[in-house]
Amino acid sequence: MERNRQPPLTVAIQGEPGSFSHMAAEQLFGPDLRLVPSRTFDALFEAVVSRRADRGLVPVENTLAGSVQGNLDGVLRHSVHAVAETRVRIRLCLVARPGMVLSAIRTAASHPVALQQCHTFFRRHPEMEPVAVYDTAGSIRDLMSGNASYDAGIGSELASRIYGAEIVQEEIEDDRENYTRFFAVSTEPGSDPGPRPKTSLAFVVAHEPGSLHRALGTFAHRGVDLTKLESRPISGRPWEYRFFADVRGDPRGDLAACLEELRGLAAEVHVLGTYPEWPGLAESSTGDT
Repeated sequence: MERNRQPPLTVAIQGEPGSFSHMAAEQLFGPDLRLVPSRTFDALFEAVVSRRADRGLVPVENTLAGSVQGNLDGVLRHSVHAVAETRVRIRLCLVARPGMVLSAIRTAASHPVALQQCHTFFRRHPEMEPVAVYDTAGSIRDLMSGNASYDAGIGSELASRIYGAEIVQEEIEDDRENYTRFFAVSTEPGSDPGPRPKTSLAFVVAHEPGSLHRALGTFAHRGVDLTKLESRPISGRPWEYRFFADVRGDPRGDLAACLEELRGLAAEVHVLGTYPEWPGLAESSTGDT
């Protein structure tokens, strides 16, 4: 029986073990996986494109900080496909070496997005300076290895356990309704979006009156639910913008007709992926921005 056992799924994440991306990967694929830690998001995408990883876990938005800048552009630029989504409850802990007390902490490091989620905490502790580093879990790992000049890190309870740190204060994020949404990306499109399919798109419309209205009207006329819309500047084309949208609908039914009409109206249309909609706001006490 052992000889027929499938090898574990290989998943690239930005950051280190114990990050919220790590927990998002386990939430989607279970604990039996092999992580490919990556220092940057470009390195994460490259691990997927080069097939060193079967999947990549990419944070795309947070309920407090908004979009994780550039990651939707990265999905498009690297020509990978969103094949699944998940949402992770972000509980941020102030973590230090054993014996350190809150009053002695003068610097606390974490990923910039995590720091954005702790404005109220830093206002209450003006003596403490936030320090931006590349990863939540990495801030705790480096602190405990002695390779950091700061006094504390901000990350998950899981990271504190993995690296032998001590939690000084729990749940320091601004709002408990703090969730990060992740895409699982692959070089191949997803095969089964299930009974509640969701599709992510990117499109560009002409700079003329009514162009966006006409583009969005393709969804409204067919009763296709547009659940998200945001614009991002197009690199190398000043004052031009690309729209990213999420829609619910059958990709072989009304949505297919929408996309056909949209392609006739827009300068460009890209389908980033069709995947099963995550059924609800996932609870995770250890779950990276």
